[in-house]
Amino acid sequence: MVNIYDVDTIRLIEKTSEELKKVNEIKAPEWAKFVKTGHFKQRPPISRDWWYFRIASLLRKIYVHGPVGVNKLKRDYGGKKRRGYKPPHFYRGSGSIIRKGLQQLEKAGFIKQVEVKGHKGRAITPAGKSFLDKLANQIKNARTTK
Repeated sequence: MVNIYDVDTIRLIEKTSEELKKVNEIKAPEWAKFVKTGHFKQRPPISRDWWYFRIASLLRKIYVHGPVGVNKLKRDYGGKKRRGYKPPHFYRGSGSIIRKGLQQLEKAGFIKQVEVKGHKGRAITPAGKSFLDKLANQIKNARTTK
C-alpha cells in the first residue's frame, strides 16, 4: 500500500490542493486576498490559490506529526523578518489563517480534536488518512506509467 511517505511532498501538496478545491466545506475567506501569511512577510501571497495550498500543507503536517496544536503550527509556518541594519528576528506565522484552515478541515471531516496524555491538538481521522493515501497512490501510479 502506498502512503504519503512514498511520494514527493510538493507533488502531494499540489495534488491535494487541487482536490480540496472540490470539497464544499473548504473555501478561501474574503479577506484571504489581502492578508499576509505572517508578521515577517512584506507582501501577501502572489498565487490566487494559496489558501488551498496552505490547507493541503496543514493536512499533511497533521498526518505526519500526529496531534498538533495551533501554536506549534504557527512556529512551523514562521520565518525571519528582515529588519534593515539590525539582525533578523524570528516571528511566528499567522494564527488566524491556521485556525480557520483547521476549522474547515474539521468541518470536512479530515481532522478532529483529540487529547493525548494531557496534550490537546488535532489529529487526522481515518477519512483524512485515506484521502491523502489515495492521492499518494495516484501520484505514484502516474509516475510509474510514464
